[in-house]
Amino acid sequence: MASDAGRILRLRLRNHLALMVGMAVAATAVAAGSWKLGLLWLPNLERILYDSALTRFTHRQGVSSDIVVLAIDQPSLERVRNNPTYARNFGNYPWTRNLWAHVVDELAYRGAKAVLFDMVMDERSTDPSTDESFAQAVRDTGMPFYLGMSAHPSTPPFPKVDPVHVPRALTPPRPLPAQAPGQDAAPQQAEEFEEQEDPSQAPTDPIETAKVLAFPVKTNGRELPLLEYEPTPGLRVPSHIVPPLPVLLPEAGGFGLVEVEPDPDGSMRRTRFAYSDGVNPFVTLPVALAADLFGAKELEFSGRTMRLGSREFQVNEDGSAEIDFGGTLYQRFPLVPVADVLDSWGLRQEGKAGRKEDLEVLRGKIVVVGGLALGLADQKSTPFMALTPGVSKQVAVLDNLLAGRFITETPFWVSVLFGLGLALFSSVLLMTLRRPVLEFVWLLGIVPVVFMGVGVCLALGRVHPLAALPAAAGLLSSLGATASNHLFANREALFIREAFSRYMEPKLIEQMIEESELPRLDGEEREITAFFSDIRGFSSFSESFRDNPRMLVSVLNRYLTRVSSALLYEGGCLDKYIGDAVVCLFGAPVNHSDHAVRACKGALAVQTAVERLREEFREKNLPDVYTRIGINTARLFVGNFGSDQLFDYTAMGDGMNLASRLEGANKAYGSLIMIGPRTYELAKDSIEVRELDQVRVAGKKEAVRVYELLALRGELSSEKRETVNRYHEALALYRLRRFSEASIVLDTQLSRAPQDGPTAALLKRCQEYAETPPPPEWDGVTSLDKS
Repeated sequence: MASDAGRILRLRLRNHLALMVGMAVAATAVAAGSWKLGLLWLPNLERILYDSALTRFTHRQGVSSDIVVLAIDQPSLERVRNNPTYARNFGNYPWTRNLWAHVVDELAYRGAKAVLFDMVMDERSTDPSTDESFAQAVRDTGMPFYLGMSAHPSTPPFPKVDPVHVPRALTPPRPLPAQAPGQDAAPQQAEEFEEQEDPSQAPTDPIETAKVLAFPVKTNGRELPLLEYEPTPGLRVPSHIVPPLPVLLPEAGGFGLVEVEPDPDGSMRRTRFAYSDGVNPFVTLPVALAADLFGAKELEFSGRTMRLGSREFQVNEDGSAEIDFGGTLYQRFPLVPVADVLDSWGLRQEGKAGRKEDLEVLRGKIVVVGGLALGLADQKSTPFMALTPGVSKQVAVLDNLLAGRFITETPFWVSVLFGLGLALFSSVLLMTLRRPVLEFVWLLGIVPVVFMGVGVCLALGRVHPLAALPAAAGLLSSLGATASNHLFANREALFIREAFSRYMEPKLIEQMIEESELPRLDGEEREITAFFSDIRGFSSFSESFRDNPRMLVSVLNRYLTRVSSALLYEGGCLDKYIGDAVVCLFGAPVNHSDHAVRACKGALAVQTAVERLREEFREKNLPDVYTRIGINTARLFVGNFGSDQLFDYTAMGDGMNLASRLEGANKAYGSLIMIGPRTYELAKDSIEVRELDQVRVAGKKEAVRVYELLALRGELSSEKRETVNRYHEALALYRLRRFSEASIVLDTQLSRAPQDGPTAALLKRCQEYAETPPPPEWDGVTSLDKS
């Protein structure tokens, strides 16, 4: 059965492969074109699938061992506001910069490795001394300090420069000496500045500023993205760098852009590493810090590779990369409230050292300062959270730089190839198996299949093949295959109407079509009942028409019409005529569960029709006709068989051969309808039979019981039942080798029913064995010759 099913699949694949491939190619082309043009909602679907796969498959356990977030959280805002000393010295948020001077001092004391400020400081304070206080703290502690910078369309561009970056060694910082308790550094420094020119007001050379802010980027022919601003949808204007406070320019380890870089839906998923204002190149803030960490003199792009000092990263074709968040900000990074660091600094100044372990998490770490409080209006969206502090992006990018990997998109052709493979698999799967349930399940399952594939790529390789394009290709190909299957089904229905109209009752054909029970014309295995009939002595019958062959054809046609009508009435399918022989199938192509009973009813109806025909023939002085019938039930392979020029719907298998042998065996037993054991087993509750014998078919070792079909259940006459009972009695004696006793029983009954052929046949055999006993190994089985 498995080999038959495999043959069917191979035939379908061979016959429709060109259509399957064409359908897959067309579906992939439509999907690829729609992706390029932004049609079919593919960009939105892509973002949804990517976000789901990213959060499900790339979520990592544990917190970073390299980065700590110094949080400007709501409790810190309240603690500064509610502390009279803090409120007097630092004001409300945004705090004066001498607060950050103390924070930098304390971070140096706690052994922080470097500080990255996710903020910009491009406006001078109302008290310039606080700006200098901050710059002085950075200078005196030696803290590697990296500050954000922004761009704006109203800012004039810097002149073009040849930027040079000398990597700064991230040496351990040194804390400032403790001051007198309660004394703030700002007033002393303010007095000093009263005697000098305000450094924040000092003119700054644009060329020198550009040299500090710009970063050498080697693009190897790739154009850097421009800094742009979109005041209204569709209108983009160039932006230029807003320079940070001049007092901070010589003190900071580096400056970098803090662009949000949202996708069209506003969510942060990817980052660029360098931008241009149309004149000079500038790097992002995490790159500015990583450049010193990796000893980089320049940032270099080459194909899908980015080099930064000692590190090499895979990037997308446009120089961007997708961020491997690994989880939410709160799951991935230790968070320290800025108020804790400020309190620790205050206690140390008063000589009241707090618990050392409270801030030990800062030692040797890169500290990223960013706002977490909702009131700071710095809430963005990432795949992991609908609203998360904007610092999440900067921290995640820095973490990816330190880990040496980002998520990168596969080349477009890989996604197209993925889509083509899925589309081809879909068309082959649905057009070979042709299961309506499978069509429905597969249509629902394509997106989950693509989702799992993308998830595995993200988890194992940190690569992102497109999901929406292959999903669209698979769905379009599946819809095409489903439509094609229904078209084939309609064609098959039309073919079945035409092909079976001469072999089956029209109502059965329509029932088969309406119930979607179309036969598999390319073959299938099922249990059916085969019917064979033949005219006894047809050679002698036809000899009588030797001088009038036209009459022979007319008589034979009348006979075949009567036999065929009786069989069609019971739901049979006429297989073929072989001269005077009729071959009929029950249970195929219509899958009748009672096919054995129908075949028996059809055989009895044929006998009744032939009896009437005999009477008609006698009245017209035509030769007499008798019909012998063989019926057998078995699992047979049914379908269209033949050549390219001629084929027909029929059945093949040993079961068909046995049905033919049973028809011929009637001659030896004097019976008219002989049925096989499986037919008897399925129909025994509906029929009356006589067990004739155990027979062995030529070429087979196993013996089978055969039966004579006599009537439908309850329609057997009492005289015939008595004959059957005596026959069974004699058959039992026969099998016990008591041939003489069996002969007596049979002879007595034959005198009462002289026309009973099986009684006469068994009597003759018993008499022969009584005179010449069979050999000792005789098992009571009769062998049927091939003839």
